[in-house]
Amino acid sequence: MAAAPQKEWWSTAELSAAALPDLPDTRQGVDDFARRNDWRGHPEFARRRSGRGGGWEYSWRLLPPRAQRRLIEAAAADAGDPTAPERMDREEAWAWYEGLKENAKARALTRLRIIQQVEAMEPVLGRDLAVRQVAMATGQGARTIWNWLNMIEGVRSADRLPYLVDRRNDGASRQGGTVDCDPEFFDLIKSYYLRLSGPSFASAYRAVVRIAKARGLAILPEWMMRRRLNAVVSHVTQVLLRKGLDAVKRLYPSQVRDKTCLHALEAVNADYHKWDNFVIWPVEPGQNEPPYIGRPQMVAFQDIFSGRIIAWRVDQTANSSTVLLAAGDMIEDWGIPKHVLLDNGREFAAKSVTGGSETRYRFKVMDDDVPGLFTSLGCEIHWATPYSGQSKPIERAFRDMCDSIAKDPRLEGSWTGNRPDAKPENYGSRAIELEEFLRIVAEGIAEHNTRVGRRSEVAYGRSFAEAFDESYARSKITKATEAQRRMWMMGAKGLKTHSRTGEVSLMGNKYWSSWMTELAGRAVVVRFDPADLWAGLHIYSQDNAYLGHAETFHRGGFFAMEDAKVLAKSKRAWLKAEREAAKAHKVFTAAELGRELDKVAPVEPGAPAASVVQLVPTKAVVRGKPKVAPQADAPGATVTTLPSRPRRAVDPVQSPRELFRRALELEQIIEAGGPVTADQQRWLTGFQTTSDYRTERKLWLTHGDTLFG
Repeated sequence: MAAAPQKEWWSTAELSAAALPDLPDTRQGVDDFARRNDWRGHPEFARRRSGRGGGWEYSWRLLPPRAQRRLIEAAAADAGDPTAPERMDREEAWAWYEGLKENAKARALTRLRIIQQVEAMEPVLGRDLAVRQVAMATGQGARTIWNWLNMIEGVRSADRLPYLVDRRNDGASRQGGTVDCDPEFFDLIKSYYLRLSGPSFASAYRAVVRIAKARGLAILPEWMMRRRLNAVVSHVTQVLLRKGLDAVKRLYPSQVRDKTCLHALEAVNADYHKWDNFVIWPVEPGQNEPPYIGRPQMVAFQDIFSGRIIAWRVDQTANSSTVLLAAGDMIEDWGIPKHVLLDNGREFAAKSVTGGSETRYRFKVMDDDVPGLFTSLGCEIHWATPYSGQSKPIERAFRDMCDSIAKDPRLEGSWTGNRPDAKPENYGSRAIELEEFLRIVAEGIAEHNTRVGRRSEVAYGRSFAEAFDESYARSKITKATEAQRRMWMMGAKGLKTHSRTGEVSLMGNKYWSSWMTELAGRAVVVRFDPADLWAGLHIYSQDNAYLGHAETFHRGGFFAMEDAKVLAKSKRAWLKAEREAAKAHKVFTAAELGRELDKVAPVEPGAPAASVVQLVPTKAVVRGKPKVAPQADAPGATVTTLPSRPRRAVDPVQSPRELFRRALELEQIIEAGGPVTADQQRWLTGFQTTSDYRTERKLWLTHGDTLFG
């Protein structure tokens, strides 16, 4: 395709007369359009018109993209060869070449090497003889080599490779040609398949084919329609229309918060955990009440940097008093944290804990509130997002404890199960004493903190306690060494994209762009600058075809509210765009599809009339004196003579010719546009499938109405 139209400068009158897309069709409209878009603010693309009349002229590069494309296509058509490589811009040619498959690039490279052989022999033999000699040596035709030379005529030697690609074969679109499909048939397929009830594509295809046959629409095979649907409707749109908004949200990568910018005890988070064990609380002296048996609640504080549990307390219920006790243990043993991330529950929002905090949205905030513990200590309080476990790192620790502590063999029989439908067979067979339970929990938390082999970004195979102690002693952030950075340097690496989002993880970073959702679960090849990983990755397919650029999915600081806002804003914009794209595919509603299916409901054919009737011989009836049944048998006789079900009225037997005459009358009424009932239509449709109808119609076509006498 031509890189530029033949005409560079256009007046507003010429643009309005050209009827270009996305431009007004009047001179005044084009003038207003140029004024709104500040065309004259680009001096390199706007100039005063010389000659009579004056005015302004504008370069075609200021036009909307579709208008530019129309002018370029017109210029290519005028040139007579819309695919001439030599008319491509240098950057355009290389960008097009990069998107080709590896085998197409290899064939172009082979042509280039043959041309280089010709050029090497040309000073001695001349071009004609050199072409002949190389043709004999390589098995190529001399005419073919001359064609290759014509393809690169006027092209710099460094830019020849893209122009040697066979445009008609190797340069064809990977999608290939498409078979014409009735747009209405495709709309029916999309409307039936893209529903929240989630029908299978096979069932959707079968139902729509029935509608299409009744309407006389062109039908394509099921595999072709399935491939076309996947090509036209994006994976995100299909998930949105078939599984809902929550499923689409899971396709968007979650934000990764960087903990390396913190140090030990700089930030902590806290939450309550309800144990899946029955525990007996001791009875206080002097009380005659039975001991309390229930599932204990534990509040724990965790260091965000290292993941270490640094304080915990257990009580019967979640309350602010236990929070204060656990916070006191933490402050006494380790010190005062700068940041505190808390759950939004009432026990943490109590005035004794966070009173005076400006961001506390529970209970009534008074000007004379007594400052809570963390407020008095100058801690900056942060509230976790409700119903979002990923906002609190301590939730991961609680999950590990549910397996390593709650199911300890010393607690056997007290485990309740983690769901109502997951109760063990020995449910409720034992309740553990509180003292023993606290001892086992203390051992489990100590083992959790000192377990080596942690793969967090700060532990590097050590335990949480070791990472905490090292940072606590130095009170500074731990960064990666230069030796570790050198280990990561590489030119390209085969990776597999995320199974849901399509994101690529490399060297602890995430890379993602909206188009990568279509690559979910696929193996790709990445290329990057080891000195500038923040510049993103270039994604290639396995056959080395360029797919696109993946931007860096930036990590935000753990308490960087601005990063969270940017992520939320971009996610909302992404979801909004996908919703708008999904609306365009829903042409027919479920109710409209149901009415169309009712119109093409299968009709049961009528019973065929017998052409040969065999008489059944009957015996002579001997008339005698009727016998009167005993009175005792009368009730039984009455019951046995009742019919088992209502009998249908039997139509009088009609000959095939009479039936055909009736069908012919109905056909004539339908042809004349007269009214016919649904029962008459169903009978006619069924009778037209019988052999009697076909036989009588042949006779009627030969003899006419004289057939009926």
